[in-house]
Amino acid sequence: MLQVSYIRENRERVLERLAFKNFKQLDLVDKIISLDEERRQTQSTLDSVAAQANTASKQIGDLMRQGQKEQAEAVKQQTAGFKGQVSELGEKLAAIEAEQFNLLVLLPNLPHASVPAGTTAEDNVSAYEHGEKPQLPATAIPHWELAAKYDIIDFELGNKITGAGFPVYKGKGAKLQRALINFFLDEADKAGYREMMPPIVINEASGFGTGQLPDKEGQMYYINEDKLYLIPTAEVPITNLYRDVILKEEELPVKNCAYTPCFRREAGSYGAHVRGLNRLHQFDKVEIVQVVHPERSYEVLGEMSLYVQSLLQKLALPYRVLHLCGGDMSFGSALTFDMEVWCAAQARWLEVSSVSNFETFQSNRLKLRYRGKEGKPQLAHTLNGSALALPRIVASLLENNQTPEGIRIPAALVPYTRFEWIS
Repeated sequence: MLQVSYIRENRERVLERLAFKNFKQLDLVDKIISLDEERRQTQSTLDSVAAQANTASKQIGDLMRQGQKEQAEAVKQQTAGFKGQVSELGEKLAAIEAEQFNLLVLLPNLPHASVPAGTTAEDNVSAYEHGEKPQLPATAIPHWELAAKYDIIDFELGNKITGAGFPVYKGKGAKLQRALINFFLDEADKAGYREMMPPIVINEASGFGTGQLPDKEGQMYYINEDKLYLIPTAEVPITNLYRDVILKEEELPVKNCAYTPCFRREAGSYGAHVRGLNRLHQFDKVEIVQVVHPERSYEVLGEMSLYVQSLLQKLALPYRVLHLCGGDMSFGSALTFDMEVWCAAQARWLEVSSVSNFETFQSNRLKLRYRGKEGKPQLAHTLNGSALALPRIVASLLENNQTPEGIRIPAALVPYTRFEWIS
């Protein structure tokens, strides 16, 4: 959530950066500034009346001690009027603050100065490409056919049990899932991330804290009776561990990781591009999250991007790094890099990770602060990234490594799978 003081003092820049992010409701900015002026005036009046009421109360005590009861009663009647004004002004102030808050939460984060211009994914900038695209024979088949051929993923059985987008992993397919999860967690541990095992359902306060609410209600599964949501990513519960927390500056950076299943309704997603593992309603993912000092957050973003790339290199997957344009960024992000792997049989790039810096956008909602040397609490910066999401990693591993003898497992995974081939 943007800070009102920043909006008020930097109106033109806020309008320019929101437009850069393809945000259409720019009139909200002036409404928020107008409400803030009304809020400050009301607060000033309230403080003045409250001060008069306090002065009068002290005067009543002094007069009573001096035996001047009649004068004390006269002041007491005057004080009753002050109390009525205080109550009325307090209610007015609360109403203004509520209206201002409801508008503030509609504003997305401002994009960083380095974010490229653009409105859709077609405008994203390819920043780096690594690895050779495998040359497959004409007989190569996509992963959903490979899954059926080797009986390792059953999409129809998942559809029977739950519905489309909930596959059943079988035999070596299930073992490959488990191997990838353990591999990603072990690599995160080596990189200094502390493993956590959070709940996979969250309350409304947690959804608000990381920016899923009120922006993405329709994309999350909701448990109506308990007013809880299934998590779309481990970012949400992990970052919320620090809601209403003041860290010591020397505790930064905080580095956590977690494996969780993730749930996304993906409403409106249809077509051949979402076939097989390309887009699911339930999938497994290892997430990395950092809470850092504001002065280091962009340095840390670069480190996190390189870390995710190192995982793809160890899996011998060709990949590219995209610098997301303003219009394709998430609601809360200030700067995002996407990593996409090449899926050879489909001959297309598939996103497997987003690494983002949220600056103070989430921490302001979370009231996540650190206490610096000067002793005053400051908002920390939060970052997160997929490291990694499994479905499209599995899709690319199956497609890129298919041979007439079967599917070859990358060397880095063999200690985890304990087999070298799916055949």
